[in-house]
Amino acid sequence: MVNDLSTEAFLALRDYFFDQQGRPIPFSLRPKRNTQDDPFDELLAVKILSNIPNIKCVKAPGPLITPDMVLFRPENCLNVTKGELRGDFNRILAMEVKKLERTSQRGVARASGLDYNTTPPCGIVRVYDSIGNTLDIRSFYLFVCLEVDKNDSSKVILSALALVDGDLLNTDFKLYLSVVGERVKRIHLGSYTNGADRARPMFIFANPLGAEALDHKITLVHPLPKLEDSRLRLVHEIERTLPDKGKNKFYCYRLSSDVPKGWQASSLKDPFPTPTRDPRTRPRGRFKLPFKIQD
Repeated sequence: MVNDLSTEAFLALRDYFFDQQGRPIPFSLRPKRNTQDDPFDELLAVKILSNIPNIKCVKAPGPLITPDMVLFRPENCLNVTKGELRGDFNRILAMEVKKLERTSQRGVARASGLDYNTTPPCGIVRVYDSIGNTLDIRSFYLFVCLEVDKNDSSKVILSALALVDGDLLNTDFKLYLSVVGERVKRIHLGSYTNGADRARPMFIFANPLGAEALDHKITLVHPLPKLEDSRLRLVHEIERTLPDKGKNKFYCYRLSSDVPKGWQASSLKDPFPTPTRDPRTRPRGRFKLPFKIQD
């Protein structure tokens, strides 16, 4: 049986971070060396995903580079065209990792909208081959909720994990390209003309773990309504409504042993919480002095 790369990755993550009963397995992370250092991403790429047979995992070569890693089957990526690689996540797949914590009320943090910083999520992302040619490939996003282990504060656990098709978050590749390419910044600003405005965008999109059906669970959200691997069972169908009232459908799978007996798959329509947003930005906070002045 040959699974697509997202399925292989999901099964490897499920087996590493959870026991046979679906309970979190405590694990250690090395200390961070600096602000941009990411021990968890390193664990994923080097210790887990690179050990999947016949699959290679390459981590981003430095900080502030997206995606965080790329999985591929080397023998299946040779002598094929860009078009063949673009939509085939049996051959190559990007993965971006989003780590979350819990609030004091035990809900997942930023449930109603997650900061994606300067790069909007997308089901297709752009990478480059060894000589700098562009290559657009399918992407999945891994959402995990990291918590300190109650029995050993030197270790952590995952209390939720969802590996989701990037299209669940956004299918607008033009938006993605408009941001990851060159942008024009404002220069020669200020009284001495040595200031600059980087015109740096900041994006907020859905947080899948904000949906009650996905939090505290171990889930693969896939674009296909049927997977070949008999170990996985369909538990939900997600519908996302498009502006033209059309629908995009996605399918939630879990390891069969993680699904309660008698479970019936259900349909979830737009399950992610989204607040009402004002297009105006908030002004900077005001510094208030402890005294009153005369007009």
